[in-house]
Order: sequence, then structure tokens, then C-alpha cells
Amino acid sequence: METVTTFNTAAVRKAAITNGLIWGAVSIVLFLVLYFVAPEMQGNWVGGTLSMVVGIALAVFFCLDMRKKAGGYWTFSEALLNIFIMFLIAAAISYFFTIGFSKMVPEYAVRMKESVMNNTEATYRSVGLGEDKLAEAMAKLSEQLDKQFNPTPLQMITGFGITAVMYFIGALIFAAIFKKTQPIFFKTEE
Repeated sequence: METVTTFNTAAVRKAAITNGLIWGAVSIVLFLVLYFVAPEMQGNWVGGTLSMVVGIALAVFFCLDMRKKAGGYWTFSEALLNIFIMFLIAAAISYFFTIGFSKMVPEYAVRMKESVMNNTEATYRSVGLGEDKLAEAMAKLSEQLDKQFNPTPLQMITGFGITAVMYFIGALIFAAIFKKTQPIFFKTEE
């Protein structure tokens, strides 16, 4: 007897959008909690690691959720498209919220720049970078951070494009991990 599970495109697409929105909302909440409760964690490896671990945990949970809604099986291309939609929605929410927040709360950009500058300077000093090279590197970093926290519309589009490419690569990896091909059952005659 042959068992066929059909791929429910509408349910999976709805789940991808919903999960992306939930993931984006969780990212905003995590960002705000870090900003108001532990601002020293923003701009250093602890905050980045925490955000990454939460993001990967959510991605795994949501991919399993979508595969279940797909009927338990989905091809690589079905997985890739829906995972990328979810990733892109979450990334867009987080990316544009962060830019908007830095515009509405200017001290955020100042605090982040100071934190990144201090951490980078400490790292450069620990590896023994000379004072001349240190001053040059810090000046370049300051310029880059100013552009990052006050981007022009073209820089925002370019930045989000780069973010989208990175998330597509992540979606490729997750699709390869979470694809599940339906086994083929043959009807046997007795």
C-alpha cells in the first residue's frame, strides 16, 4: 500500500511568515532587554553570543515546526524557500528596528560606538599594536561606526542586501539539515 503525504504549501508559507514575525519580535525584545537591563553586554562578545544562541535555537525550533506543518516531509527546495522567507522577515524586522532605534535614541549609537571602540582598543593593545598603527586603526573604526549608526538610504539598502545574502547562506545550510525526503513505499502482492 502506498502512503502519500502532500506538501501543504499554504500552511507552510503561513508558518514561515508567522515564525519570521515571532522571531523578529523576540529579537526586538532581546535587544531592548539587553539595552535597558545589561547595556554593557551590547557591543561585546557576550551579548553577540547570547543573541546568536537564541537565534539558532529559534531557527531550529521554527524549522522543525514548518517541516511538521509540511506533512513531515519536504524537499530541499521547499525547505530552502520557506526557511529563507522566515529568515528574511526576522532579519528585516531586527535590522530596521535597530536603525530606527538608533535614530530615535541617539545615546544608543554613542554608547555602542564607545563600547566597540573600547573593546577594539583593548584587543589591539593586547596583541601589541604600535601607537601609530593603533591611532590609525581606531580612526578608521570610528569612521566605519559613524556610517553604521547613521546610514544613508543607499547604505541601508546595501547593508540589508548583504544581510539578506548572509541569511540566504544560512537558509541553505538549514535546508540541507532539515530537508526530509518521503520514503517510497511499494505495494507488495501476496
